[in-house]
Amino acid sequence: MSTIDHIRNFAIIAHIDHGKSTIADRIIHKCGGLTDREMKEQVLDSMDIERERGITIKAQTVKLNYKSKDGKEYILNIIDTPGHVDFSYEVSRSLYACEGSILIVDSSQGVEAQTLANVYQAMDINHEIVPVLNKIDLPASDVEKTKKQIEDVIGIDTESAVACSGKTGEGIEDILEKIVSKLPPPKGSQNASLKCLLVDSWYDAYLGVVILIRVIDGKISKNMRIKMMSTNQEYIVEKVGIFTPKPKDVQELNSGEIGFIITGIKNLSETKVGDTICDSNEPLKSALPGFKPSKPVVFCGLFPVDSSDYQKLKDGLAKLKLNDSSFSYDAESSSALGLGFRCGFLGLLHLEIIIQRLEREFDLNLLTTTPGVVYKVHLNNGSVINLHNPSSLPNATNINLIEEPWIEATIITPDQYLGSIIKLCQDKRGIQTNLNYSGARAVLNYELPLNEVVFDFYDRLKSMTSGYGSFDYEITNHREGDLVKLAILVNNEPVDALAMMIHKDFAQSQGRIVCEKLKDLIPRHNFMIPVQAAIGGKVIARETIKGFKKDVLTKIHGGGATDRKRKLLEKQKKGKARSKQFGRVEIPQEAFIGVLKINKDQ
Repeated sequence: MSTIDHIRNFAIIAHIDHGKSTIADRIIHKCGGLTDREMKEQVLDSMDIERERGITIKAQTVKLNYKSKDGKEYILNIIDTPGHVDFSYEVSRSLYACEGSILIVDSSQGVEAQTLANVYQAMDINHEIVPVLNKIDLPASDVEKTKKQIEDVIGIDTESAVACSGKTGEGIEDILEKIVSKLPPPKGSQNASLKCLLVDSWYDAYLGVVILIRVIDGKISKNMRIKMMSTNQEYIVEKVGIFTPKPKDVQELNSGEIGFIITGIKNLSETKVGDTICDSNEPLKSALPGFKPSKPVVFCGLFPVDSSDYQKLKDGLAKLKLNDSSFSYDAESSSALGLGFRCGFLGLLHLEIIIQRLEREFDLNLLTTTPGVVYKVHLNNGSVINLHNPSSLPNATNINLIEEPWIEATIITPDQYLGSIIKLCQDKRGIQTNLNYSGARAVLNYELPLNEVVFDFYDRLKSMTSGYGSFDYEITNHREGDLVKLAILVNNEPVDALAMMIHKDFAQSQGRIVCEKLKDLIPRHNFMIPVQAAIGGKVIARETIKGFKKDVLTKIHGGGATDRKRKLLEKQKKGKARSKQFGRVEIPQEAFIGVLKINKDQ
């Protein structure tokens, strides 16, 4: 039996909080990857935010040795994948680097939407899947019901499913035996030309960019000259190693193995996830299939609350970009908020994590504008522009049509909440495409505009279903929409930071809400201030902030409507008109925060 037959590469896939990092901990401990003293909770989650929120953001990998009951030594390569929809591209690359998957389902909660998305990805590339039912130590656990659900919803045979508990360690050995007996070894030729898949990369302050690779054919060794096929750049391998889970240097990585290389690259954008690496002396004719660079989907403006923190924000973004090439940022200035950046993210969780890291790691106080998506604006002259920021929308007379991104959403929910979820989706312009039942759970498929999902859809879904509903989506296409730019004017001056793209049917109600909120939040001035919501030149909602009024007639005693009184009132009126014309309305920071919050609260 050759060495390659003793290798098992597998990914761990599951919904958020179904216990995949905990089971990975147990497997590492069982195989002796770390001693008792070195063990800690969620070994593979390196970031504070990952540990705190109990989510995996970066795919992690570890190589273990396992001696099975038949006496043979096996090499196990685990990839612990993220469970959230925002990081689904990382999941797809991780799955491509393996031959099999362990599907972990919480036996007290059952199958959830993200589980489905990742399992279907694994099935598409012909993975062998071992179902694992976790959390059997909980009183709410129902193994038989969960097995039936896996068969009904996913369509996988659960005859050989393993029941276990990541917390107590029960059933971990059975999982390991299933891995070596059921999952296939990698296919690949030791003697062929080098072909590697770039699974992931991250920045290390001492080593530069660390590149996680899966060797498909051939071998990669120290001092070898390699080439990245998407950029055609060549590099010399300075270091080759594996994670056990501690980094450990090795001389070479052979066909079927997963490890890391360091080539002295300093910029993360040179290493693209999903790229193919080959020997520069024997270049490959074609790259591995399926490579597509990850694109930001959700955009928003980031501004420091204190304008003196601008440089600090710029440095913070540059440092985070070193470790996360999937988000983008460009400088922008706003007349209302000052200098800031327009940032692009993979999704709302990604946005939340980046903002949380900026505030925590760089001690910044940030203001974020309303998140929006990328629209395709078709102009009358035939050209198409990508619109990231509503305030830069061209003049309406030049626009032929606007297309917005649409998604295919999968929602899994206990059936008692079905009515309210269908209403939510319809309010968001959704089109129902499918509805299935598995016992007391419903699986709903909807087509929805991404713009409607971006603000608060996930939060509302969770609160409607008491946390039991789960949601997953993928972007399918762009469709023409009846979209308009809603501009907010304060004292007849447009406030660029509050401009938003919105569907025509919702524009009036949204405009009214924003105007009412600003009326309460902007302090009174000496003159009357109109607050208006407008589409093009047409005002669709208005509120008025009354000015302070000084009683100029107090010094005149008695008498009726004399000329003297009239003159004083006329003089006051002219003064107010002049101050309205030249006076500037200072919109306080709280007003922006208040208005940006209403989009999240609705």
